[in-house]
Amino acid sequence: MQDVISVVIYMFLLYSNGMNRKGELRANKNVVYSCKYHVVWCPKYRRPVLVDAIEKRLKTLIQQQAAKYRAELIEMEVMPDHVHLLVGIDPQYGIHRLVKNIKGYSSRILRREFISLRKRIPTLWTNSYCVLTVGGATLAIMKHYIENQKNA
Repeated sequence: MQDVISVVIYMFLLYSNGMNRKGELRANKNVVYSCKYHVVWCPKYRRPVLVDAIEKRLKTLIQQQAAKYRAELIEMEVMPDHVHLLVGIDPQYGIHRLVKNIKGYSSRILRREFISLRKRIPTLWTNSYCVLTVGGATLAIMKHYIENQKNA
C-alpha cells in the first residue's frame, strides 16, 4: 500500500510542477491518470438518421453530458449511421458510465424533439458500442482519423 501511495505522490508532484505541459495527466483526490478512449456506437439497425438538425442537436447534447461528467471531449464526429468520440475520463468514473449516460440522455431528448426518430426505429441506439484505449503515441493519429471521417 505504501508503494502505491508513493507512486501517486510522485505522479502528483510531476503533475503539479509543470511536467504536464501537454495536458497528458489529470488528477482527482486519489489518482493521477491519462485515460483516453475512442468510442463508436450506432443507431438501431444502423439506420442513417443522424443528419441535419438531429446531428447538430446530438453534438450539443454530447458536449453537455461530457461537461457534466467532467470528461475531456477531444474530438467528435457524427456520421449518418454512427458516432465517433475521442474522450478522456476519470478511471474511477469509468467510460462505461459516460457512454451509458450520453446514450440514454441523448436518446430521450432526441426522440422527444424529433418525432421522425420515434417512427423509424423502436429505440435510438443499439445496446452495444465499441471502446478502444488510445495511447499517447497514437492520439494524434486517432484525432486526425475522427476529424476526417466526413472527408473519407
